[in-house]
Amino acid sequence: MSSPNLNPGGPMRPLSIGNVVSASFRLYSSHLKQYFGIALKAFLWVLLPVYGWAKYSALMALISRLAFRELINQPESVSTAHQRTDARKWRFLIAGILVLLLTLGVVLVYILVVTVVVGVLSVSISGLLTSFLGAILVGVLGIVTFVGFILVLLWLTSRLLVTEVPLAIEDNLGAVKTISRSWDLSEKLVWQIIGIVSVAFLITIPIQLLFSVISGVLQTLLEQTLSANALIPVGVMSILLNLLGGAIVAPFWQALKAVVYYDLRSRREGLGLKLRDR
Repeated sequence: MSSPNLNPGGPMRPLSIGNVVSASFRLYSSHLKQYFGIALKAFLWVLLPVYGWAKYSALMALISRLAFRELINQPESVSTAHQRTDARKWRFLIAGILVLLLTLGVVLVYILVVTVVVGVLSVSISGLLTSFLGAILVGVLGIVTFVGFILVLLWLTSRLLVTEVPLAIEDNLGAVKTISRSWDLSEKLVWQIIGIVSVAFLITIPIQLLFSVISGVLQTLLEQTLSANALIPVGVMSILLNLLGGAIVAPFWQALKAVVYYDLRSRREGLGLKLRDR
């Protein structure tokens, strides 16, 4: 497969949203078998608590490391890259936990602020709440609250999107420093990353819907053909299908993170990007 040269003989210009997504898809499609195999192992590890979650985190980061090495025209063998990421599996897990706690903290703060604002407004317009105008105001407030919640999540996602990539690529980073690295790199580029994530999400929706439909149909057929004592096989089949769907979509996201990370570094540190011919 031949990939367009994104850097024909000079420093890379900042990539557009479309270029980031298309470069990610080319990386994903040209290494589909390799990345899918790694992702499938990662999702199987998820079934084992704690240690399995650490292995999952390291394997996901492995895909991003391999993709990044392709971007800098210094491909790395799976075994070599795996040694680097697997040695840091606990740091990946801790970083993931910290990101989760940070996300929950931001969500709780948002809910608290909204609760206070709604409470103040309710007191201020208490006389209108039973009127038609009050109903309109309540509806508008609900829409604003929902949109605000989505924007807060997208903003936080943009700042933390590449959290595991610096840890997979760079030396002397821990769980906290890799989060800080993602935060610093994404500064002033929030809307660019939000656009990238939104487009990538829209691209993956059909695949996710397909596996949801297949899973639902198979589960229904199994429930109709098997006895009541066979609910466990039905549940296992549903879990396996969900794991398979995740293993197909996840490598694209990990490749996307590698391209975003490289694009962010090129903007901040002047790196150049050149995709190899495949």
